[in-house]
Amino acid sequence: MCQYVGSRICKECVLRLKPYVPGKPIEEVQREYGLTDIVKLASNENPLGPSPKAIEAMKKAVEKVSLYPDGTCFALRNAVAAHLGIQPDYLSFGAGSDELIREIGTAFLEDGDCVIQGDPTFSQYEGAATVNDCPCASVPFKGYDYDLDGLISCLDSRTKLVFIANPNNPTGTMLTHNQVETLIAKMPERAILVLDEAYNEYIERPDFPNSLPWVLEGRNIILLRTFSKVYGLAGLRLGYAIARPELIGYIERVRLPFNVSSVAQVAAIASLPDQEHVEKSRRLNSEGKAYLYREFGRLGLPYAPSEANFVWVDLRRDSVEVFKALLPKGVIIRTGDIFGCPTHARVTIGKPEDNRRFMQALEEVLSET
Repeated sequence: MCQYVGSRICKECVLRLKPYVPGKPIEEVQREYGLTDIVKLASNENPLGPSPKAIEAMKKAVEKVSLYPDGTCFALRNAVAAHLGIQPDYLSFGAGSDELIREIGTAFLEDGDCVIQGDPTFSQYEGAATVNDCPCASVPFKGYDYDLDGLISCLDSRTKLVFIANPNNPTGTMLTHNQVETLIAKMPERAILVLDEAYNEYIERPDFPNSLPWVLEGRNIILLRTFSKVYGLAGLRLGYAIARPELIGYIERVRLPFNVSSVAQVAAIASLPDQEHVEKSRRLNSEGKAYLYREFGRLGLPYAPSEANFVWVDLRRDSVEVFKALLPKGVIIRTGDIFGCPTHARVTIGKPEDNRRFMQALEEVLSET
């Protein structure tokens, strides 16, 4: 017979987990307000959608969904390896980077270990620490930027994982190549640096880290990348880790079988060679970012210069109230309160007409409050 302590049935660390709060779905706004024309600028999705080549590949793949996918992701593994110029055993695939983050925690964290992250940042890093009953040290940002000295000051013999979203979510700011090299030089021997480069393809600054050589040198570094952003496959859930084969081997041990669907695998393979679609997405993002910068500046709203497909802006008032006022106008954004920044909002860069509609609605809301 099972014996329970008090009324608690789950592990204590599970009670400390903070459930992920996703961006408000379009369907929910449609139900609540009876709207049909809605602009969602909340979840950093590619407004152009996936490559037409990926769509054709998916149409063919659905005919075989009665069969289990290739659990080794053989064709996808070789396609990504060729794209990056590395060997296939440097790769592991997951149902989005979220799954890989959780797998990294499962594979490497044990009693007495500590995780380090910036603050504000993506919530799943702390989640990986919490579910493994390990403390997570959050180093507050300096303004909109990582506090590199603060991160380094937290490193000690207990440090096992350091998560750096680069560019960071939600600020869109980044550590430079030299800054990451400085951090690497200070890392304890047993620690692993996890560089989450989900927005890697949107980078415009020349001093962004060239991180792949560090992996090929055999450093304790894991890179995370995804097909959810510039490749427009967020609904299929597909991310991948890049690390030296020893580290990949540990991640593979805890990976669930058949975790990447067959449709996701063929869509990603078809997406990789369509760099014309990637460049089109990049240009659209750059132009939209410049537009939002101008408009936020016109309204006197401070913002963080972004290297991603979103802009972090200070609305100078309660972002939840602004969010609620935008919904009846058919516009969805991401509030900053979930990141501990109640007056900020994260706005995904959309198509030109979407960006204009958002700014018009925002200006109306700000003038009313």
